[in-house]
Amino acid sequence: MKQQLQIRIYPDGRIDARTQGIKGKKCTQYIPIVEQLLQARVTESSYTPEYYQSEELQVEEQKTLQIGK
Repeated sequence: MKQQLQIRIYPDGRIDARTQGIKGKKCTQYIPIVEQLLQARVTESSYTPEYYQSEELQVEEQKTLQIGK
């Protein structure tokens, strides 16, 4: 799934920001960015089910062998 940050600004000035596709605690790194961009402060937050998931990383290992010198 693609990582997204959705921001909705309501006519009364409320702002709703949600992350999608960002697993684990990494999503909380976006809070200060949103606050700075929108000159706003978080008054309430909750975690999505993705917060409690771990991100899977695929690591590819390469070995280089030197034969005879």
